[in-house]
Amino acid sequence: MQFKLKATLTTLLLSVFALTSPVASQMSTPAEHAILLDASTNSVLFEKDPDAPFPPASMSKLMTVYLAFEAIKNGTMRLEDEVVVSDQAWRDWNNRGSTMFLRARDVVTVADLLRGIIVLSGNDACVVLAEHMAGSHDVFVEWLNAKAKELGMTGSHFENANGWPEEGHVMTARDLATLSLHLATDFPDLYPIFGEREYLYKDFERNKYNRNPLLGRFPGADGLKTGHTEEAGYGLAASAERDGRRLVLVVAGLTSQNERMRESTRLMQYGYRNFDHYPLFRAGETVDYAEVWLGQEATVPMVIGQDVAITMSRSQRAQMEVKIEYSNPAPAPIKKGDQIGELVIEMPDRGAFRAPLLAGQDVAEVGGLGRIGAAFEYLLFGSSGSKTPEPQPQ
Repeated sequence: MQFKLKATLTTLLLSVFALTSPVASQMSTPAEHAILLDASTNSVLFEKDPDAPFPPASMSKLMTVYLAFEAIKNGTMRLEDEVVVSDQAWRDWNNRGSTMFLRARDVVTVADLLRGIIVLSGNDACVVLAEHMAGSHDVFVEWLNAKAKELGMTGSHFENANGWPEEGHVMTARDLATLSLHLATDFPDLYPIFGEREYLYKDFERNKYNRNPLLGRFPGADGLKTGHTEEAGYGLAASAERDGRRLVLVVAGLTSQNERMRESTRLMQYGYRNFDHYPLFRAGETVDYAEVWLGQEATVPMVIGQDVAITMSRSQRAQMEVKIEYSNPAPAPIKKGDQIGELVIEMPDRGAFRAPLLAGQDVAEVGGLGRIGAAFEYLLFGSSGSKTPEPQPQ
């Protein structure tokens, strides 16, 4: 059976959810692939072909950065560690694509290499760091693929550490968004490097500015990484945080730097202007009371089993539906923590969000004459809990 929330609570919830329903169909973009996420609830605010693999170009450098950040966090590598640039890395990557201008046998720190990757997009820096961490570039690529699988990035495969065009080297917009969100949330002490707008290595003025078009232009923008090749077009994995609310955006397949900047700004603005984040319930909060069949208590509190927060737009207030589903009445005995129902929030274009409702206390089963009396009363009067309460005066 479906049992609606008490009228006063229903009115409250509907007024909140009305501010958050999706309007993704009203948005479009010339990007071939795109996804916009709200990090607080992992809600997709907009997407376009997000699961099709494509050449990610330098955006795949984020995977190399992730492994480096992880090694620093767990103590197996330090920012101040010194690395010697191998002759092989120099021969393979000297002035090949975007570069940090490393020279053979340069001694450079891990911190320098990370800035060379994040700020300067250095192909050479990626390979030198890969050799330092794994002993060889090939082994490091194996690590990249293993970590991608661990993070649930099912549409990605790596052939190198820097995104250089190579057959089979692909990612999806959704995977890039997942990776970007992990970088922003898993490494709060290291993530600010992504917000640095310039870095100069040994006075090489030719390449010192961060290419992220949102840094310094879009309020709250603090990362992550651009990408461009002739085949892939122009792409960006970006993130911004305003008033504690973080959005993650990935776009790919755009035709110019100007279009990349324009579309990235427009989609980020869309996310902040049209959507809000709403915390609704705290774990353990009582939502309603379920009637109990053959119990020593007439009712049992139904408490929410998890924090409930939803990110939605403001445009479909009348279409939101919030209800409780449970077997009415709930049969005794009941143990505290047993799941006895679900909070169901139905959202147009988003399906139904469900959260478990748990018993807030033990309820013992009645015995003997009590069972006979309760059964007789139920046969005569039924269960009032199956009725929809009349709205209360406000």
